[in-house]
Formats: sequence, C-alpha cells, structure tokens
Amino acid sequence: MNRTDLEKYKAVLEAKQAELSGGLRNRDDILIEKTPDALDEVQLAGERELAIRNLDREANLLRNVRAALFRINDGSYGICMHCEEEIKPKRLEAVPWAPFCIRCQEAADRHEFADAESVDDLLAAA
Repeated sequence: MNRTDLEKYKAVLEAKQAELSGGLRNRDDILIEKTPDALDEVQLAGERELAIRNLDREANLLRNVRAALFRINDGSYGICMHCEEEIKPKRLEAVPWAPFCIRCQEAADRHEFADAESVDDLLAAA
C-alpha cells in the first residue's frame, strides 16, 4: 500500500473517530426517568436499553477505528491480523477499520477461530 492510500485511509479513520467520539459523549438517552404510568416506564426502559446497545456498538466501533489508526502508525495497516495476508483494497474502501481479510472475517463471524486466538485477543494485540 502506498503512502497516498495510507493518508487517505488515515483521514477517513480520523473523521470517523471524531464523529464517534462526539456521539459517545451524549448519554441523555440512558437517563432513568420515573413516570406514574407503568406502561410508560416499560416503554422508557425499552428505549433506554436500545440507547445502551447503540452506545455499546459505537464504543466497539470506536475501538476498532483507533486500532486501525494504531496499525497505520506501526505499519501493519492493510494486513489481516489472523492470516497476515493483504486485505483487499475493495474491503478497506468499504470498511477502513477492518482488521481481517474477508475470509478471516467470515470465519470470525462463525466463531471458527481457535480459543487462544479469539477476535478480542487479536484486536487487543493491536
């Protein structure tokens, strides 16, 4: 991967990081509100649970974006963290924070990595 491509991906990742960081600061949706109506409380609890899941998803994505920026800095960006093959440019265009090639990502989604090589362990190593 050439320097121009790396700079392009770095800019995209930094923009995504800024976007996600701003969104995680707003936690008004998870405030616990008391209402006299039990049905309203159930609805608010459901909405709060959805907001918590969204925050968790965005926090995970932010970790992946930061890990990708780290890989750019250490020179391992664009290399699959599992098989160490090059990640195709088409995949990086679609998911610039992708730590795995498409084949290894599909295996990870099916939980086919060995226990010692869990996705979390590989990402933590980044």
